[in-house]
Parts: sequence; C-alpha cells; structure tokens
Amino acid sequence: MNPDAPKVTGIGGVFIKAKNPAALATWYDENLGFSFGKNSYVIFEWINPPDAKEPGQTVFSIFKQDAANFNPSEKDHMLNLRVSNLEGLLANLRAKGIWVDENMQNIEYGKFGWTMDPEGNKIELWEPADG
Repeated sequence: MNPDAPKVTGIGGVFIKAKNPAALATWYDENLGFSFGKNSYVIFEWINPPDAKEPGQTVFSIFKQDAANFNPSEKDHMLNLRVSNLEGLLANLRAKGIWVDENMQNIEYGKFGWTMDPEGNKIELWEPADG
C-alpha cells in the first residue's frame, strides 16, 4: 500500500446498541468505574504508562466466526477494556453477584479476566504488564 494513501489511523470509539441505554450506562458506572454522568458517552484520554513519551496502543482484531473467545455471550463482538488492579475489580464484581469467568490469565503482556454486562456483551478486562 502506498504510505501516502488515505488510511485508518486508529479506533475513534466503541459504540453499543442497548435495549435501555441509560440503564446500561449506569451499570458500567457502578460496576466498572465509567463516568457517563448525564452523557451517553465517555471519553478516555490516555498515554502509555509508565513512559509518557511511549505511544499507547489500541488493538483491532478479527476472529473466526466460531471462535470460543466470545462465549458464553452470543454477540458478535467483545469489548476489551484496560483496567488497573484486575484482581480487585474481579473480586468487586463477584461480590455484587455479577458473572465473572473463573479462568483469569496472566501472560507476558498482562493479566486478563472476563465478565458480561446485563445485555450479554462480553467484556475482556486487561491489566497491561506495562502499568
């Protein structure tokens, strides 16, 4: 591809349809620490810690139609959210009676855990190894 050709430079947002947008926003506020307030959106501004000069990364990945990674959700998408203190967040979710996958992973680029929101969207929670 011609390096000067028009191209995508990153992901500008994640958009989810919901049966009850206000209720889903409240769930994300109360359980994952989002700050919707009176808005229908949240803006995350971030740099890649611990080195503010190091650019951050957002992953766009395509899976096979029959990929098991999205189970038990029946949706065709999964959110991946950067978090701090993954184990503490998973414990908080469990204490609230929210489903949490018991198979947390700790690999070279971070820790991973999974939950689902009330509308059945699977959420991968990622605590990067870099911060």
